[in-house]
Amino acid sequence: MKDVFSLKEAIQKIEYFCSYQERCHDEVVAKLRTMKMDSDEIDQIMAHLIAENFLSEERFACSFARGKHRIKHWGKIRIVNELKFKKISQTLINIALKEITPEEYLETFHALAERHWDTVRETNAIKKRKKFCDYMLRRGFESNLVYDKVKELEISGQ
Repeated sequence: MKDVFSLKEAIQKIEYFCSYQERCHDEVVAKLRTMKMDSDEIDQIMAHLIAENFLSEERFACSFARGKHRIKHWGKIRIVNELKFKKISQTLINIALKEITPEEYLETFHALAERHWDTVRETNAIKKRKKFCDYMLRRGFESNLVYDKVKELEISGQ
């Protein structure tokens, strides 16, 4: 990568960067900084990207929530935390969470829980329960869902 980009070159490069995957503002600003752009240029480029619809925080948040839930099987808590980490506003986070229907959410949760329960190789029931709960909580699922499910699985599994 060369060290100095003209404004036009930087815009072309960053348009491509934004076009092959949804990006949040933070990622784009970080990329522009690695391209040694100054603050005024960054502001100019960001305004251009938003105006030309290359960049949309709402689109990014919705796409992120859908993808992380459907592909990585993350729960809402993890999705919310990751979006906050990317400096996405609470309003947009709420909109993004609407991308996941309650039916789809529960279906993913139950499928993941049942699949994981069967893979936990632990003879001690308490340790197995802890490993299972830790895993599901790390995935970002709500504790009440996890604890209800572990009770259900212990009853059906014995």
